[in-house]
This record gives sequence, C-alpha cells and structure tokens, in this order.
Amino acid sequence: MPSSLLGKGAISIRNVTKIYDPEGVNVMAVDDCSLEIAAGEVCMIVGPSGCGKTTLLNAIAGFHSVTTGEIYLDGEMLCGPEKPLAEQGADRIVVFQHGALFPWKTLVENVAYGPIVQGILSKKEAHEKAEGMLTEAGIGDMSQKYPGEVSSGMARRAEIVRALINDPKVLLLDEPYRAMDALTKSIMHEALLEVYDRTKVTIFFITHDLEEAIFLGDRVVVMTTRPAKTKKILDVNIPRPRDYQVLSSEEFRLLVNEAKDAVHEEAVKAFEAGERELA
Repeated sequence: MPSSLLGKGAISIRNVTKIYDPEGVNVMAVDDCSLEIAAGEVCMIVGPSGCGKTTLLNAIAGFHSVTTGEIYLDGEMLCGPEKPLAEQGADRIVVFQHGALFPWKTLVENVAYGPIVQGILSKKEAHEKAEGMLTEAGIGDMSQKYPGEVSSGMARRAEIVRALINDPKVLLLDEPYRAMDALTKSIMHEALLEVYDRTKVTIFFITHDLEEAIFLGDRVVVMTTRPAKTKKILDVNIPRPRDYQVLSSEEFRLLVNEAKDAVHEEAVKAFEAGERELA
C-alpha cells in the first residue's frame, strides 16, 4: 500500500466481490471493486439506487461478509479469504439513514452510552465528555432534552457526536441527511464540516445528492450500476474550510455537471436492466 495511505483511518478495498445467496439466485452486488481512501479523507460515494454502495459500507463495518477480495484498515486486514466477515469495532462507527438514538435517553445520555458500556470511561467522565462535545457541536443547551423533543437536525448532530466520542478511525455515513429539507441539510453540512475540521476523521459517505457530494468531499467516487465497481473518481480541489459561497463558483458547477453525467449513464443502464434496490 502506498505510504501516503497509511495512518489513522486509511482504507484499502482490494478486488472485493459480494454475491448474495451464492447457492441460490447468485445476485452479485459488488464486482471486483478496488478503492484506496487516505487517512483523514472525506470520500463521497454516489451511484444509482441499488448499485451496491451500502453493501460496500456494510462490509467495511462488519455487517456483511465479502465473497472474494480484501479490505484493510491502516494496513491491517479487516476481511479477506480466511476471514470473510470483518469484526465490528469502535474504530468504525456507522451513522444510518434512519435515526438510531435511544428515545428514552437524553441527548447527553445517548452520547455517553458507548464509553460507559465499553468500560472506557466512568459514568461521570463520560457525561462530562459528552456535554463538552455537544457544546462544541452547538447543541450543548439541548443536552438534557430527549430525541423526540428536538429537531431532526439536532438529533442527527447528536448522533454524529455519539459516533465521535469513541474516537473512531472511520465514520461511515449512509445517506444520513436524505429525508431533511434543504435548509436543515445545509445546516447539517456546515456542522459536519466543522466536526471534520476539528477531528480530521476519515469519512466514507454514501449519498444520492451530487451537490452534497461535491460540497463535502475531497473525492467523489461514482459507482457503476449493480454489480458495483468504481466508474469514475472526481478530485474536489476546493480549499477548506468551505462555506456555501462555493456553491456559486464555476469550479463547483463544473464538478457537479461532470458527476451528473457519470451517474446519469449508470442510472440509464440500471433503468433499462430493471434494477431494484437491494436491502
């Protein structure tokens, strides 16, 4: 692996194939997919619905096995020929499309839950750290509220804080802002970028929103229709920190159009093939 990819959170996906129900209908979700993600990179994954993006994320997280190929984290094999299913761990935290906060716990209790259960911090230490991180995220005054008492944007922000309190190497996000209105989504984008600027955690982010992908990402990886493999990689050379003024820049619009053309080609193929979204 190139030395530039070694460090906290470097992911190496090597010739990964995933076939569901190999003794039955043999649905190939991912086909010989390879991708190198540098430590501290924001890597945005886009492609048609059902193309296998989430399958790849689940393999990194340890939720799904791989059929062939290997995935490494910081040079250590997560899964491969002798170990098709990666062990789940606090070094890779997933934020799902649908909220996962405990509704019966306050925001601070939700955030502190992981370190307490794992025995990493005492209850007092975990709550103090959680309060501090919620304050850094701009929602410290909501720490004693329950998820049902705050806006969806605040709840999502608390989920990201809950993920980061364990100091993960990689943050895996599966369309976390898909159901949000445009204004709330823009606030969440800025909040995520603020978190990234502080932590430089590696981010593997699946989205259908091409403007979101360009605005947040260092690179945008366009996947083919199912079975998924890398079709095109766009480098986003827009300086950080970023704000919404970049959306009106010529460079931003050109990148969005380039991504749109690549995704559209695959969407047409998916439509013609009658693809249906994988669970």
